[in-house]
Amino acid sequence: MISRRAFLRSSAVAFAWPAMAQEQPDVPLAQLRLSDPVPFTPDTPLEMARDLAARPYAPRATVPQAWLDLVYDEYRQFNFDTGRALWRDSDRPLEVDFFLPGLYFPRGVEIDTVRGGAAQHVLFDLDVFNQTDRAPDLPIDDTLDYSGLRLRADLYDTGALTEFMVFQGASYFRAIGRNQAYGLSARGLALNTADEAGEEFPEFTHFWIEEPQVGDETYIIHALLDGPSAAGAYRFEIDHTDENTNVAVTATLIPRSDLGHAGLAPLTSMFLFDETNRHRFNDFRPAVHDSEGLLIHNGNGEHIWRPLANPVALQISAFGDTNPKGFGLMQRNRRFDDYADLEALYHTRPSLWIEPGEDWGAGAVTLVEIPADKEIYDNIVAYWRPAGPMVAGQEHSISYQMTWGTGPAADRTLARVINTRQGERVFATGILTTVDFEAIPAMEGRMEDFTIVITAGPAMVSDGLVQQNPETGGPRLAFTFDPGDHRTIELRAQMYLDGVPCTEVFLYRWTV
Repeated sequence: MISRRAFLRSSAVAFAWPAMAQEQPDVPLAQLRLSDPVPFTPDTPLEMARDLAARPYAPRATVPQAWLDLVYDEYRQFNFDTGRALWRDSDRPLEVDFFLPGLYFPRGVEIDTVRGGAAQHVLFDLDVFNQTDRAPDLPIDDTLDYSGLRLRADLYDTGALTEFMVFQGASYFRAIGRNQAYGLSARGLALNTADEAGEEFPEFTHFWIEEPQVGDETYIIHALLDGPSAAGAYRFEIDHTDENTNVAVTATLIPRSDLGHAGLAPLTSMFLFDETNRHRFNDFRPAVHDSEGLLIHNGNGEHIWRPLANPVALQISAFGDTNPKGFGLMQRNRRFDDYADLEALYHTRPSLWIEPGEDWGAGAVTLVEIPADKEIYDNIVAYWRPAGPMVAGQEHSISYQMTWGTGPAADRTLARVINTRQGERVFATGILTTVDFEAIPAMEGRMEDFTIVITAGPAMVSDGLVQQNPETGGPRLAFTFDPGDHRTIELRAQMYLDGVPCTEVFLYRWTV
């Protein structure tokens, strides 16, 4: 059976669609059925979240059983007709497509379009989907709504529309920068991730898409979140005016019960193998991952790089901090030969950087790494976990900027980690680790001048050896450690010039 992750990857690759002639600028909708208008203001989602949070949680109705019984091949027989997209036959800068419910999406999502202080529900209509002759007959009733939406716009100033963002499933959404393919995802809220009691997946139950005006370069989507433990209101301000897709998120969460383990700005990705664990996989490719490392700019001014791992047992890492400057999951290696995959195109997967919009106080950037044996499984989660609980009945507001693309601008005073390799020593006991750093101007001609600080608790670690990598032009740091009987070793390394850090902090958890 195909996984939800593999389904999402196969069903929403970035396509370019031909632009339509702009002959009817006052027709905002093309053949979609709408409800009667109802009043809407930017406060409407929050008012609805407050109302929900004041009442016991009531799950929404699921779609008819025949829709739930769809298998992947049957679901694929229905494809949205982009000729009937929202704002298709208009001069609006955005078009919106819709997804079928059923299969992995048991409950529909109410989707409204907003214009002039009024919202109209986009009513479900199976006729807006192209169907093959193998499409099964399905019952239609009032429980049906679309399961999500995708956005298309002219990213390249060519007149063709390209898909660049999708909202579908629980509170999941994802986006890409220019010339990228979908990879990691984000969520509105993560609750009890990796807890023994089980994770809770609150859902976006309602979206409102503000109608863009001619010439607009930003798009506004509102969302209502609901789940057993919390309700919330979200606002997404989306733009693609540079190489990235930038999303400003503001949210107000209202717990029904105290949330002791809440994950804010959660990210979900996949890491199978790279040069650190390549020996465990009989695969023709040198690496397979949507993201290769966790990057943190902490409140103390440190830039921390933590390569991801695919452990043999679940592991959780918490990087305690106060008022972080940013964090995210990065895909740094951008050459085709880094992955050699003509289908998955891992070298084009986006990085996702989170930058808080205000002081977040005390807490921890939390990394969850789950064992996986196939690339179809999302096994990496990263999020901000506040130090204290989110108290029931109290409103908790948060804002942050998301950058989907190639990662934050590099600080040219600090060399970034560009590769990590590990393996057993050939003629002695212990583990050899090499860390390649990029070349920066301050290092030119100074390969002999580094001060190196390395720890490998609780193991003994060798002095570091630095050599210039002739391919990258930057330094390669090599060191060994002997884990002995220890099953977990925490590695930390950084290099200095004239007493000042000149590299990121390298962190890694070695496990048996």
